[in-house]
Amino acid sequence: MPRVKRGSKRRLKRKKLLSTTKGFFLGRSKLYKFAKEAAIKAGNYAYEGRRQKKRDFRKLWIVRINAAAREHEITYSQFMSGLKKAGVVLDRKSLAEIAVKDPAAFAKLVGSAKAAVSAQ
Repeated sequence: MPRVKRGSKRRLKRKKLLSTTKGFFLGRSKLYKFAKEAAIKAGNYAYEGRRQKKRDFRKLWIVRINAAAREHEITYSQFMSGLKKAGVVLDRKSLAEIAVKDPAAFAKLVGSAKAAVSAQ
């Protein structure tokens, strides 16, 4: 079997990895062994962070909707239940946006939710 020395391929691979860990602390940005570990760990944190971001935004939207709903004397759960019964199909992101940007439209949504809850 022929001997393979991998000269340029190895250098390119290491260069690519070190460029991804640029700016990391101490040897994590300069030494290949530590940089490799740091890159793997950073990838894991990034993966988890993308999932946490979704959770965090959903929590924020719920807080905003709840605050706006309580201004109209209705709780978040009653409001969401009323919207579902009224057949209003809006996600939490757009509801939070309406609550912040257009209080008059949100008041109409609250009115329809209250009417749907009291009807049943």
